[in-house]
Amino acid sequence: MKNRNIKHSDNWATPKWLYDELNKEFNFDFDPCPLNHNMIWDGLNVDWGSCNFVNPPYSRKLKEAFIKKAYYEWCYFGRTSVLLLPVSTSTIVFHEYIYPFAEIRLLKKRIAFEGYNSKGEFVSDKKPMHDSMIIIFR
Repeated sequence: MKNRNIKHSDNWATPKWLYDELNKEFNFDFDPCPLNHNMIWDGLNVDWGSCNFVNPPYSRKLKEAFIKKAYYEWCYFGRTSVLLLPVSTSTIVFHEYIYPFAEIRLLKKRIAFEGYNSKGEFVSDKKPMHDSMIIIFR
């Protein structure tokens, strides 16, 4: 069983094959939470592009904030957002913001992310504890 008390990083790269596949379909022009961003940057407090790729931090509060921001950008400005998220269908944010309004694509397998593990080692085969889904507000 995984130790859930270990401090986990929120800074994991989207697999290139997955980003390329989605970008081919959507032609992204903005990423509100880029990997290894400058700490001054705050993707929650800027206007987003017309078509956004969002792989938010998976910590609960930040993940929910980016989902709500994507919903807001779509609802009020008509901006498209494609989010890579862990499957979590029992949450309030799923039932109030995602399920009634977004297209949901479940991925067939757990995807491997790249980043630094809790030991400070770079890994390219890090799979999360949850399956992943693509959420599209458009």
